[in-house]
Amino acid sequence: MSNQSSKPETLKSFQVIPGIGKACALDLWDMGFRNVAELKGKNPAKLYAQLNTITGMTHDICMLYTFRCAVYFVTEKKHDKEKLNWWYWKDKEYPKK
Repeated sequence: MSNQSSKPETLKSFQVIPGIGKACALDLWDMGFRNVAELKGKNPAKLYAQLNTITGMTHDICMLYTFRCAVYFVTEKKHDKEKLNWWYWKDKEYPKK
């Protein structure tokens, strides 16, 4: 018996992340993620590029901001409320360079 969650459970768990709705949760699944913790420490720009590659299209740049927010949420133990909005990340890198 596998300890992995089912697809519906996993998609629901992704939606706990600020800014991640049903469509983004499915994108994360399609990108190979099977739990929230796998996003910890990931490079948001690489996630955005990966999404564009696997879907064969260039997504709106707000997806990059959403990935920045998601990685911040999963990686950091303490959260600044303002940083839990995807639009906060429009002109900010994460992690800072």
